[in-house]
Amino acid sequence: MTDLTLRCANHPDRETTLRCNRCEKPICTKCAILTPVGYRCKECVRGQQAVFETAQPIDFVVAAIVSAVGAGIGVALLSILGFWGFFVAPVAGGGLAEVVRLATRRRRGRRLPLVAAIGGAVGVLPSLLPTLGFLVLALSGGGIGMLGGLLLAAAYPLVGGGLLLSALYYRLRGIRL
Repeated sequence: MTDLTLRCANHPDRETTLRCNRCEKPICTKCAILTPVGYRCKECVRGQQAVFETAQPIDFVVAAIVSAVGAGIGVALLSILGFWGFFVAPVAGGGLAEVVRLATRRRRGRRLPLVAAIGGAVGVLPSLLPTLGFLVLALSGGGIGMLGGLLLAAAYPLVGGGLLLSALYYRLRGIRL
């Protein structure tokens, strides 16, 4: 008499009734990954994700440089708008994401949005330098009365840059805002 029970390909001690819907390999519930088309094994999911990784090493450099320059210019222009710049910042971040996407020839990579956001954060830093310089002067010279105004002046580039960079990041990740 033959034993017809299926055993997981990765865990031979576990009985299962599941099979990967792509390669038909028997898998247990620990190895199964639910996808929109059914359960698949980890190897098939990894192979499918590799199809979407099209970014080349130069794309990461291009994304960082383009987002650094774009975010620096964007935050400088947004600070001119003052309070209203907070409303324009997410739109500017979405536009910058499209510029980065065009500069990288629409190639995709799992880490590309993060590299672009870090590059953009580096681009925002120069807009904070004058405020930080005045802050150091105020603290060293005892001008504590200026401290509130300096912190408020630093809030505009920080908040505007944060809104711009979050829109850039999520737009590159594929989440439509």
